[in-house]
Amino acid sequence: MVQAKVYFLYLAKLLLYMAGRLFLIPVTLGGEEYSYVIPDQVLNITRNLRYFIVEELRSARRYLRLIDRQFPLNESHFSVLNEHTPDTDIDLFLEPLKSGSDIGLMSEAGLPCLADPGSKIVSIAHKRNYSVIPLAGPSSIIMALISSGFNGQNFTFNGYLPVKPDKKILKIRELEKRAREGYSQIFMETPYRNQKMLETLVGICNNDTNLCIAADITLTSEWIRAMKISEWKKNIPALKNRLVVYIIG
Repeated sequence: MVQAKVYFLYLAKLLLYMAGRLFLIPVTLGGEEYSYVIPDQVLNITRNLRYFIVEELRSARRYLRLIDRQFPLNESHFSVLNEHTPDTDIDLFLEPLKSGSDIGLMSEAGLPCLADPGSKIVSIAHKRNYSVIPLAGPSSIIMALISSGFNGQNFTFNGYLPVKPDKKILKIRELEKRAREGYSQIFMETPYRNQKMLETLVGICNNDTNLCIAADITLTSEWIRAMKISEWKKNIPALKNRLVVYIIG
């Protein structure tokens, strides 16, 4: 009986060793200059993968063809994980790992699991004792923070703020209060709403509140400024349809 137990433990460890790995694959934040922001070794790993869990199928296929014009898309397998994916489907996405095939998890832009649902599949992988391997790449959230001059020791990423004006105003005031307590407050907005967001911020926040606007990070149109609200009121930039990260600090 003891020998059988030892054998099964050995077999379990052997199967785990033979299992595939879940790679957290970074992609660009937009644009064509992928070699500027993605390390060569990360590109090599990505090019050799044939199983992918992606936030958006078209952007994932476009990125793979960007880094390799001959990438065998028709021989690759894609599972879509977004806010509409049923939890019952997510559980099956890791099946290729059982047979030793590696899988790449890709967000629509930047690093997976930040402002996207990738954390669900990573959590399942940990519960099943699969190896989760993060790879280096760009994150607009972190890059905005380090270029803001604000507190990088204590900060909160708040995702997207409420859409309804009254709830949004309450949330902004809450973030401003937290920033005054020493916690940089990072958030985002849908590109076509960015101009309205900026108008709301300068209309609500105190004049001495610090605000960083980081637009189009890593793109040729990249533009990053950090000023007090009183200074922003004198110079309102055009932000509509740009990719923006805001930080109140």
